[in-house]
Amino acid sequence: MREIAIVTSQGEDGRQVRHYFTEDHGMRDYFAARGWQKKYEPIAHLHDQADFHFIEQPRDGDRYGTALPAILAAEFIGDQDFFLIAGDDLLLRTDGGSDLADLAAARDAAGTAGAVAAATVPGSDAHRYGILKPRNTKDGQQVMDDLLEKPTAYGAPTAYINISRTLLSAEATAYFGKLTPAANGEYQATDAITAYARDHNVLIHPVTGQYFDCGNPTGWLAANNAVALQSRTDS
Repeated sequence: MREIAIVTSQGEDGRQVRHYFTEDHGMRDYFAARGWQKKYEPIAHLHDQADFHFIEQPRDGDRYGTALPAILAAEFIGDQDFFLIAGDDLLLRTDGGSDLADLAAARDAAGTAGAVAAATVPGSDAHRYGILKPRNTKDGQQVMDDLLEKPTAYGAPTAYINISRTLLSAEATAYFGKLTPAANGEYQATDAITAYARDHNVLIHPVTGQYFDCGNPTGWLAANNAVALQSRTDS
């Protein structure tokens, strides 16, 4: 994954994201002059490994929702496979591995058109999440059959939850382009992915990393504590 497009909001929030992911040569030189290269390494690693492109999401009032990044990035995607990743959660690996690399490898091995990353939770917690309903192919692969939005009753002992990390082929952009608003007025990425999965096999791949939902204060705090503890262990 060398080319990465980040869809940002307008205003100060978007500016801060663009600033973080843009190479700051002055800061690099400042750290180097004081022998602090090690402190700069986490940021330098980002720019050494990938090229970042920024797409600003307009505040036009007509469309909003999780599908907008893929819609706005359609030209950037072109005819290439692409990852669609939300920015409000964390997968933390302690073994040095990459769940995105694992997702791509699993998709290639299965020969499916796409793959969706899934965290596993107890069935009793299924009502809190969007649940990936699997079906088995004739080859014994578990692929996405449907997405259940916070089911009130779920009988299985465990459930696969959607964590907004999906690998799709370029033709999936057409499904995003044809979206209509959901009942709540939102253009939802899950609607496009579900429609794509009806026409193509999309592998469900359980992740290895520990999943944190950073879209709420409790999850955000837990993620920060876990990262801090890992940093202390690594040092």
